[in-house]
Amino acid sequence: MQHYYTHTHFIYMKLRQFLPCCLLAAATLASCIQDEALNKEAAIDACTGVDVQFTNALASNRGFNIYINRGADLTSQQLTFTIPEGASISTSDVVTGDSEFTQNEDGTYSATLNFDNANYSRLVTVTSEDGANQVTYLIQIIQMELPTEYHFERLQESSSQYHILLEEEAMTTEGLQRVLQWCSGNPGFELTKVANTPLDYPTVQIESGYVGRCAKLETRATGDFGAMVQMYIAAGNLFIGSFDLSNALNDALAATRFGVQFYQKPVSLKGYYRYKRGEVFTESGVEVEGKQDSFDIYAMLYEADDNSFMLNGANGKTDSSIVLLAQIDQADALETDQWREFEIPFESMNGKTVDMQKLSEGKYKLGIVFSSSIEGNYFKGAVGSTLWIDEVELVCE
Repeated sequence: MQHYYTHTHFIYMKLRQFLPCCLLAAATLASCIQDEALNKEAAIDACTGVDVQFTNALASNRGFNIYINRGADLTSQQLTFTIPEGASISTSDVVTGDSEFTQNEDGTYSATLNFDNANYSRLVTVTSEDGANQVTYLIQIIQMELPTEYHFERLQESSSQYHILLEEEAMTTEGLQRVLQWCSGNPGFELTKVANTPLDYPTVQIESGYVGRCAKLETRATGDFGAMVQMYIAAGNLFIGSFDLSNALNDALAATRFGVQFYQKPVSLKGYYRYKRGEVFTESGVEVEGKQDSFDIYAMLYEADDNSFMLNGANGKTDSSIVLLAQIDQADALETDQWREFEIPFESMNGKTVDMQKLSEGKYKLGIVFSSSIEGNYFKGAVGSTLWIDEVELVCE
């Protein structure tokens, strides 16, 4: 009996000590749920739009240069901003023609803004969810057209995690900036957390080009993360267009989007390359005996009455909208440790010809694609396959 009393008393005393802790924890948890801290962030994470070809963050990180096609209506620019959860966005200098910002289903905010002024710039203010932080950003519109010579000598200054190659030529007599921000699959490779430095990514800029620097594209393993999502390799690639990171895992072929508006009729694509094959060709992570890797270079001119229409990794060579296609013959895609010149003619596709009126109206898009593994878009290739590219020119009529 004494033993039972002692044991019961012991439990009772422990419960007396433990219950207040439980009640305190429950009260604290309830308080956290009721008074969850509001988001303090006030930032613009991205900006896209119907006429937007690409954007560059300003060096101060307090704004964006937004490059739009040369035929765009400056008085009615439809822009979509990605901002932190709970934050709000507004125009700091409202002018005639502006619409109010409205929230989209995906959480982004869109508005139509009038940039028809001397500086082609506007001020946009983001306010954090808690209302404590407010940041005003300078949004500058730059009308552009595609340059036709590519030297791979410059990197975008704001790129730190991985290289983003930039081409820029002298402004035209019409005041248009000839500029191109090359795209690659580097943002998708970032998800694997395999790279320790910018040079560990599939697409990089290096010294020792044919002239000055060059682009180096290398097929790399994607590690444990890649195996988990059954994307075992990542080909080094470089292309004109955009990369949709939100689709990188769900639909990798659709994530690589090719083309920007173009106003000239291309005749050929020429330049210099070097190539080294990787030793072991794999498919779905399994070695395919006797199969060798190869690289790919191709370009397409296609119809795009709507600027939102873009080809991608699945249909970039086969879509019925393609009017002209240039692709390196695999008989000429040789392994070589010396720089080798190439020139690929554009050939008519789908029984189509270029409509010069539509061309002048910006109803065509042009894409150029380089890849270190020709089947890399399907995650087939050899780790270590490397393509060096330099001094490329798009020859036009």
